[in-house]
Amino acid sequence: MKIRFAKPEDMNAVWNLIYELAVYEKAPEEVITTPETMLKDGFGENPLFQCIVAEDESEQIVGTAVFYFAYSTWKGKIIYLDDLVVTESCRRGGFGQLLIDKLLEIAKSENVRQVRWHVLDWNEPAIRFYNKIGADLDSEWIKCKIHL
Repeated sequence: MKIRFAKPEDMNAVWNLIYELAVYEKAPEEVITTPETMLKDGFGENPLFQCIVAEDESEQIVGTAVFYFAYSTWKGKIIYLDDLVVTESCRRGGFGQLLIDKLLEIAKSENVRQVRWHVLDWNEPAIRFYNKIGADLDSEWIKCKIHL
């Protein structure tokens, strides 16, 4: 198993994982990005996100963490983890833990004060994993968004 920063040529595999997650979350029609937009947005002149990938022993990408740096007026520099995905056949194989460990290593090296993300309230396997790693699942805050 290997965790590394994604390369431009990995965006097809990363997008496939993102789409797999959307299917699992019963919302594949909401995915409007493409591998090409992810390539442009992640590797263009002003990258909007970073990405790490997990490879299995045959060097197939089986997991990803897509994240970006943000700012909290209360905490300072933070990382927002937009997606953490491990393909279904490789779940419970340690890849999620390795991705989180690498993300926390990046956070510490960048003097980040907090890592944030969301999880659907019905996604019990993810909630169990996040509880296991010691995450604070805060039900007090309500996620807000405006679609444009």
